[in-house]
Amino acid sequence: MLKLSHKRLDVYQISIKLVEEVYKQTEQFPVNERYVLTNQLRRAAISVCSNIAEGCARKSKTEKVRFFEISRSSLVEIDTQLEISFILQYLQNNHIKELESYLERSFMMLSKMIEKTKE
Repeated sequence: MLKLSHKRLDVYQISIKLVEEVYKQTEQFPVNERYVLTNQLRRAAISVCSNIAEGCARKSKTEKVRFFEISRSSLVEIDTQLEISFILQYLQNNHIKELESYLERSFMMLSKMIEKTKE
């Protein structure tokens, strides 16, 4: 793997942990959700760290901001999917709380990155 600077960012490391936790939690989902909610949650989680990485690799501020905003939007998507998972009783409250912690921290950090990049 390449030793790129984005890998040292706290927000990137937290987003990687989010992916790991989403994978662990969705292992418990019903088999009939494998290609629906499980797949959506996993893809959205992967999108967060992937867009952070891609944004950091871009030259222009406009492109960086665009990718960071996509990453932040994926966090909102995950939040919605977690709410659905909870309603459907696929996840318990204690599992949601751990995932929410990653979401909140990542969202806050990405928001700050977006603002700093725009300056």
